[in-house]
Amino acid sequence: MSVRETPAAARWAMYVGVAILFAIACAFLSNWQFSRNAERTEQLQLVENNYDAPPVALGQLLAPGAELNPADEWRPVRLEGRYLADDQLLVRNRAHGGSAAYEQLVPFRLDDGRIVLVDRGWLPPGNSQSAPDEIPAPPAGEVTVEVRLRPGEAAPTSGRSAEPGQVPTINLGLVAEQTGPLEQGAYGLLMSETPAPATAPFTIDPPSNDPGPYLSYAIQWILFAVMGFAFIGYVIVNERRLRREDAEDESVLAPATETAPKEARRVDPVALHRSRKRPRDRDADDEDALLDAR
Repeated sequence: MSVRETPAAARWAMYVGVAILFAIACAFLSNWQFSRNAERTEQLQLVENNYDAPPVALGQLLAPGAELNPADEWRPVRLEGRYLADDQLLVRNRAHGGSAAYEQLVPFRLDDGRIVLVDRGWLPPGNSQSAPDEIPAPPAGEVTVEVRLRPGEAAPTSGRSAEPGQVPTINLGLVAEQTGPLEQGAYGLLMSETPAPATAPFTIDPPSNDPGPYLSYAIQWILFAVMGFAFIGYVIVNERRLRREDAEDESVLAPATETAPKEARRVDPVALHRSRKRPRDRDADDEDALLDAR
């Protein structure tokens, strides 16, 4: 039985069922977008609270060997010690300046013996090769640096590797394999160095404050669910109107057909022949006269 032959009530129930399933899917997707919007709002609030906070000593936020508290991400800390310039690395494929740039990673030994990885900034690819043409040396001797704490990044799931002296991501475990022991709880994103070097990498831009499209997407999915019910309602109303018009036409034609004389229902072959002929001319009129005479 086709959809058109299905009884109207059953067909309309099927339409409504489809609309309900579509609305459930829209509700799920809308809730997912609301969740992502809430997460993005929390991230923006965290950056607003911590990014420009006054620097404190590292020990106040990160104990030796401990993990960074997520609420302390982006908090500025002050480090005093020396750069281990011989162990510096580059992390590749970082999006800066519209290109696949590099970031300079240098271990920093504090006066208390702890070693913290410092991201000094980004460097553009070279003119004739992908690696930077020049890598600025960090300040030598005793240095005071201010950094913002960031958690280490995940290791690449693809198993990709990098050339010697480079890492594919700021995964503190991978970095430690080349530099030696490091604090695994966090690394520092450079704010300032004292004394300042003659040349330095480009400063990494602050995180974006764009809230993202999640809220608008969530509202759109709600509107799609409402539109689904509105469309099904329109289909049902339109179908009922067409059925009512068909019923009215049948009620008007049926009595006239039953009461018409049989002679009126007969088809005159001559009249039918004339009705199918092309526009009349004189020869056609003469031919019709002969047919009438016969």
